[in-house]
Amino acid sequence: MTNHAWLLLGLYMAVLLLLVKPLGLYIAHVMEGRLAFATRIESAVCRLCGIQRDEDMGWLKYALAVLLFNALGMFAVYALQRLQLWLPLNPQAMASVSADSAFNTAVSFVTNTNWQGYGGESTMGYLTQMLGFTVQNFLSAATGLVVVIALIRGFARHSASGIGNAWLDLFRATAWILLPLSMVFAIFLASQGVIQNFDAYQDVMTLELTKYDNPKLDATGQPLKDDKGNAVTEPATTPTQTLPMGPVASQEAIKMLGTNGGGFFNANSAHPYENPTPLTNFFQMLSIFLIPGALCIAFGRMVGDMRQGWTLFAAMTVLFVVFAVGAMTWEQQGNPLLAKVMQSGIHTDDADGTATTVMNDGNMEGKETRFGIADSALFATITTAASCGAVNAMHDSFTPLGSMVPLVMMQLGEVVFGGVGSGLYGMLVFAVMAVFIAGLMIGRTPEYLGKKIQAHEMKMTSIAILVTPLLVLLCTAIAVMSEAGRAGIANPGAHGFSEILYALSSAANNNGSAFAGLSANTPFYNGLLAVAMWFGRFGVIVPVLAMAGSLAAKKRIPVSAGTLPTHGPLFVSLLIGVVVLVGLLNYVPALALGPVVEHLALWPIR
Repeated sequence: MTNHAWLLLGLYMAVLLLLVKPLGLYIAHVMEGRLAFATRIESAVCRLCGIQRDEDMGWLKYALAVLLFNALGMFAVYALQRLQLWLPLNPQAMASVSADSAFNTAVSFVTNTNWQGYGGESTMGYLTQMLGFTVQNFLSAATGLVVVIALIRGFARHSASGIGNAWLDLFRATAWILLPLSMVFAIFLASQGVIQNFDAYQDVMTLELTKYDNPKLDATGQPLKDDKGNAVTEPATTPTQTLPMGPVASQEAIKMLGTNGGGFFNANSAHPYENPTPLTNFFQMLSIFLIPGALCIAFGRMVGDMRQGWTLFAAMTVLFVVFAVGAMTWEQQGNPLLAKVMQSGIHTDDADGTATTVMNDGNMEGKETRFGIADSALFATITTAASCGAVNAMHDSFTPLGSMVPLVMMQLGEVVFGGVGSGLYGMLVFAVMAVFIAGLMIGRTPEYLGKKIQAHEMKMTSIAILVTPLLVLLCTAIAVMSEAGRAGIANPGAHGFSEILYALSSAANNNGSAFAGLSANTPFYNGLLAVAMWFGRFGVIVPVLAMAGSLAAKKRIPVSAGTLPTHGPLFVSLLIGVVVLVGLLNYVPALALGPVVEHLALWPIR
């Protein structure tokens, strides 16, 4: 790693560490209902919506409320896309979206995945982007947040029949946490050059003529083809370029803070209108981990032991730093096949006899020059660790081991900070597994935060841990075995397999980033990925809420001499070991067929 890479990583972690504690305490303050000025507003909203503000829901009613809330959101986003042509705020007269693509996108934004099989600036009008996608960026993030708060209440309460009020929790998470943070961040982004307008797209004159191949058409307007079936083209030039406009800053802010990731433009955070400078790039990376990191502190505050929150934060940090160092190192090494040419200090003689020094600049393919290798590799690690899915570089162009890092970060279960709420409740599920394993080792009934971990909790834990790898591996097998699945592969061999594995890992883990190279906007992939996204999200949320209800009803056991301490370096090590072994072991054979084989193929056999 270069000095710049070390400095960048160190500065990033230092700033994050400074911000998570005050925000975490504020989140706990909000979700415990201790905001004095908010009480009257919350009461008025509850009366207006017919909600009993003081109702304490059992886990089943809480889960049904969350499912209903998200199902209604999915139908609303689907309808907006299907009716887009006739809706206002569509200056480019974007056509209505096809049924399969609209279904995939609706599920995607509701599940906090934000997988995009379409080009944003060429498919979606402003109303769809704002009323559909931006709104769901808030609501899907709020869903994850309230689920983890319900689980925290399960640990904090004892002999209780309820885990909170889902409707009130959703309002608090949206109105007092996500909305204020997003407003501040959107103003900052706009000040740095991220656009925010409702203008029609602008045609501007370019400094140089743009050259391209234009397809020839027959008398009926159909493309001409040669005797081999290839399209016949002719050279063409244009002096103009169309620049897309739109309300970008407002969506960009919640896209990052809510760990959503859906870009207003197809190039996502590599687009200069979404991410114009290294400064905005740094703050976008910081915003992705901000709420997930702060929730660890909120957890410690709400259970009455701050050491528990810092323990989870430490485990996440260790895992993240190790993988971030790996990604930046492998990308800066570049392609080993070019090692002899790229090694610093090698001289080649030009035709005139002068010597040229070829420097080892690493792998710059698919990366923005205004960010470079270190910033792009760190962004890739952050966005896949946090289930955000926003990208500022093409992951498909990373080295095999460099691209394996974002793949593995997703396959760990998105628990290394993870999504808003989902990262922490995923890590708490692994913490329950860790104390269970430790209990087996010492022959004692496992307990976590004074609650006995018994058969019901372990069943819910097993479901929450296994549902995602089951979806990933099963759906990957279906895609590889079916003709429709193989038709989308642009790169055969190990890399093509990695493209499919990455897409399904991204969908089932609700990340949303794309490896690219896979033609996924087809009825087959739109349907398959939608199924993976929906069950990857709610197949975990329901057992987590069931566990919360069971834990809340239990009495708290006093700490004794035989109680396993769940704070400190020992438990951090145990938790990391469980995450790596249990979370990743399912994927080792698949990784061996993809990025590992591709990496070994880069080394020539002597």
